[in-house]
Amino acid sequence: MAVEVKELLEAGVHFGHLTRKWDPNMAPYVYMERNGIHIINLYKTAVKIDEAGAALAKIAASGRKILFVATKKQAKDIVAEKAGVINMPYITERWPGGMLTNFITIRKAVKKMASIDRMKKDGTFQTLSKKERLQVDRLRAKLEKNLGSIVDMTRLPGALFVVDIKREHIAIKEAQKLNIPIFAMVDTNSDPRQVDYVIPANDDASKSIDKVLSYVTEAIAAGLADRKADKDTDLEEDDDVVAPTKKRASKLVVTDEEE
Repeated sequence: MAVEVKELLEAGVHFGHLTRKWDPNMAPYVYMERNGIHIINLYKTAVKIDEAGAALAKIAASGRKILFVATKKQAKDIVAEKAGVINMPYITERWPGGMLTNFITIRKAVKKMASIDRMKKDGTFQTLSKKERLQVDRLRAKLEKNLGSIVDMTRLPGALFVVDIKREHIAIKEAQKLNIPIFAMVDTNSDPRQVDYVIPANDDASKSIDKVLSYVTEAIAAGLADRKADKDTDLEEDDDVVAPTKKRASKLVVTDEEE
């Protein structure tokens, strides 16, 4: 889907922060100042969304996961919905320290969740005392709240998509340490140099976040569709190889009988 500047404008993507709060490194993306607020150049935003979308589509087509991070109130529900539709992991509660740099420990917590679920299925849970069951339920709820969306993420993500890099600075630092590509909505109060793929945009308004994420997740969905199409093509080619082999085998059998 082509990025429409008009749609970005209607969603308020162009509204930056107060001029006194800006980061000078965002100067290339600022169009003008109005009433003490910086206005973002939406033509540059549109180009950057296209660039980020193309790169994310490639990562999705390669089979790697893209981890979405947004813990601010305005973005939580939007990110959970959009990432959920394309089956990508997301963090919308507090960022678990070491989520990336200490991934093995995080995976252990996810396995703990799975073991509690098994206990409930095989009846072991019912053999516990009332107090123990309550403790286990509380632990399960806590793990679900913090890690529920990353249950299927068995290895480090291929990329990080962040809404508000100032707020998610710990996630940004961990991704930088591991050289994981960072894609982000970057407002005028943030330093774009921390990000590999900058999308200059209002990261405070829900309409703006929703619009940018719609474009981004559509690009990822296209990448996933390409991956599925390639798999289907490979299967068809395998069938074409197997079929003639079967025919040749049947001819040999007939020949043997004739002899």
